[in-house]
Amino acid sequence: MRSNCLQRNTLASRLRSLFVATLLTSLASPLQGDGATATRAGSQGAEPAGGFTIARLKYSGGGDWYSDETSLQNLLRALRTRGQVRVGHDKEAVVTAADPELWNYPMVFVTGHGNVKLNEEEIRSLRRYLDQGGFLWADDNFGMDKSFREVMRRVYPETPLVELPFTHEVFRYPHEFPAGAPKVHEHDGGPARVYAIVRNGRIAVLYTYDCDIGNGLEDEGIHDDQPEKREAAMRFAINIATYAVTN
Repeated sequence: MRSNCLQRNTLASRLRSLFVATLLTSLASPLQGDGATATRAGSQGAEPAGGFTIARLKYSGGGDWYSDETSLQNLLRALRTRGQVRVGHDKEAVVTAADPELWNYPMVFVTGHGNVKLNEEEIRSLRRYLDQGGFLWADDNFGMDKSFREVMRRVYPETPLVELPFTHEVFRYPHEFPAGAPKVHEHDGGPARVYAIVRNGRIAVLYTYDCDIGNGLEDEGIHDDQPEKREAAMRFAINIATYAVTN
């Protein structure tokens, strides 16, 4: 019990530190227009320890949790060079939902094409992490929707996924998306959808569905995506990461 309390306190302290660092960075280097880069002093050198970090969630069930292999490092690079969030690492970590290291990461990313499966210990641990200020971004890489929704029903049986209105902060800051999330790949041909599990007024789980944002973040040439689609995906991912730090 004492160990769990220490983990929760560590995450809460880390989130507060990241929030302050983000505010200071924004004051020092405000954005110069939609999509423009605003490189702050020292951004070419080594970042101080304790900046923003992302972990990739490893799960069982046969789904390819490791897909979109270059997406998160590209997101971290964009966050660093565009000056909105102080970044601590160049590459994401890999954790399971029951890993004690989970508590070191304010944002966790999960994706894949197939089955997402968590055991009971992982379900309990993920709920504790989210309730204490953690943030999960799930990006359906076409095929994980059914299993992911079932996992979320087990994590939060009393709080369902709901579709976010386009007026939500995620669609508005620091980049405007008045018509909703960008759609990188067609998949089922429907519109891009963004769902969330909201706890105490804060998004704990964000789920981008039928969008393929993660594919849009990958290195140029991995997918046959036009530059404008890749840029839109990056801007939206920056919005998500910014929300994770500041809420």
